[in-house]
Amino acid sequence: MKRSIVWFKTDLRINDNETLFQAVSVSDEIIPVFILDERLLEQKNFGFRRIGAFRLKFLLESVRDLDRSLREIGSGLIFRIGKPEVVVPELAKQFGATKVFGKKEVASEEKELQGIIEKELWKQKCVFEDFSTSTLYHALDLPFGIRDIPDVFSVFRKRVEKETLIRKVIPEPQKINSPYIPPIDLPALQMLAFAEPEPDERAVLRFQGGESAALQRLQHYFFETRSLSRYKETRNGLIGADYSSKFSPWLAHGCISPRTIYEKVREFEGMHGANDSTYWLIFELIWRDYFRFMMKKYGKKMFDLNGFNGQTPPGTAQHENTLFSWINGETGDAFVDANMRELKCTGFMSNRGRQNVASYLIDQLQLDWRLGAAYFEEQLIDYDVSSNWGNWAYLAGVGNDPRGKRVFNTRKQADDYDPKGEYRKLWLSEY
Repeated sequence: MKRSIVWFKTDLRINDNETLFQAVSVSDEIIPVFILDERLLEQKNFGFRRIGAFRLKFLLESVRDLDRSLREIGSGLIFRIGKPEVVVPELAKQFGATKVFGKKEVASEEKELQGIIEKELWKQKCVFEDFSTSTLYHALDLPFGIRDIPDVFSVFRKRVEKETLIRKVIPEPQKINSPYIPPIDLPALQMLAFAEPEPDERAVLRFQGGESAALQRLQHYFFETRSLSRYKETRNGLIGADYSSKFSPWLAHGCISPRTIYEKVREFEGMHGANDSTYWLIFELIWRDYFRFMMKKYGKKMFDLNGFNGQTPPGTAQHENTLFSWINGETGDAFVDANMRELKCTGFMSNRGRQNVASYLIDQLQLDWRLGAAYFEEQLIDYDVSSNWGNWAYLAGVGNDPRGKRVFNTRKQADDYDPKGEYRKLWLSEY
């Protein structure tokens, strides 16, 4: 009997998941596994936790939803807390697995961890196979190798749009054969030394983790409200659920794939017509791809102070008091402070807000940009390693910006995007 482990990571879905599809196609039995790396709960980066309560809550909700989906087709999910390089080989030995299937990684820490696991599995004659599940365009279909990917996004985008086809969505399995998997037992946040986040009525959306919630959000934004048709005009909004798609938390955890969103955009266009807004959502998915490919191309350099292009950022300071004034929304710049308080209270911030607060930390406070990136890693519900560090490096002038260093005038931005001060009044009692 061919028995395989499917190691779920940030691909918490059963639809359009090549890792799961390939495992099912060549195995008699499947053992689905999710491992919460204990180091994620313990380690710090620049003084910040590697995960905060908002994202951890969303993650556990997503794991529970995945378990429910798997049980509906005859399987279930084994949940463990520990070190993956220990847990994966132990489970492979326990179940007599000859293969472990997992998502392909691009960031340096994750790649190093996978290398360790592969060596441990090889000792017990178990093979590790990985598949790309995170991007709209498959890396193997690009018109250039990873090392030759252009460092300017517009050059990359024009070529892939012209020369690369987007693969079809892979259907979810209708049946999975598994040995008995006990009911999942997920810990409460308090058991993991995290306080349960307090719901805030000002939040743009109550983000619920899981593939089911992701598909509900897509249905709402595309077909129930037709908000997609206005996306380009409203995407720089600040208040409310539908100024933008809000897909990012589900994309970050792999609860929905970019290709699923793409196919639904095309379906929407067939029903209601294509316009600049329908294209712009795809455009943003291509940006997301690009940061992942850049992470694969440059590896650890993406985390260096001088980035991959070796430029000197505006500031390198790590003043604790200045940093905490930014974190707590007490800088004195009302637009920056409102956005930072939204992030602290909800784990989310608009794209317009993120650009402004990042520019303020980098250019006005002249702090080390990596402090901001590390705080976002802890606080954001939609944290994604490639997009987060790629965007911060971009704004610091040490990444992919071909025009050189750009600085946001936060007061002008407030006048342009919050002309009546409604957003600032919402988040600042003193405004």
